[in-house]
Amino acid sequence: MKNTRVIIFMGLFITLQIILTRFLSIQTPIVRIGFSFLPLVLSSIIYGPIISGIGAAVADFIGVMLFPIGGAYFPGFSISAFLTGAIYGLLLYKKSKSITRISISVILVSLLIESILNTYWLRILTGKAFLAILPVRLTKILIMIPIQIILIKIIWEYIDNYIKSEIDNRRLL
Repeated sequence: MKNTRVIIFMGLFITLQIILTRFLSIQTPIVRIGFSFLPLVLSSIIYGPIISGIGAAVADFIGVMLFPIGGAYFPGFSISAFLTGAIYGLLLYKKSKSITRISISVILVSLLIESILNTYWLRILTGKAFLAILPVRLTKILIMIPIQIILIKIIWEYIDNYIKSEIDNRRLL
């Protein structure tokens, strides 16, 4: 992260994640519907798994500290955020824009992180049974998977030239 440009853009992505999560999403105690995945995926595509994972965890931490919606800070969700950024980064960074690759990354994040890990964190926080929370969360996840895939594909196509120039600029450093 020695490059000032990376720090500035990660700050922008973190800010966008916070805004989209805290202000432009629909939230209940067990489900959040929104588009905060977009800046995370973009940072993963441009900067890779480690930087985007750290950025996602930082966005979660700062977002909870500045705008607590559901209670106090819980580190489990920061772990989930880091893993989400890492999964997207591993599958999308410096890779082709294939709909299959995008679909696999979205499905992995949806099934492993959102449906299992985050539901487990919610079980700890709410005291409700895992299987009581899961059906509502799975319904949301199944609705959002095709939407996420389509939006990621569209946005990736749109910013592809920037990504190529950013990667080339980093090779020069």
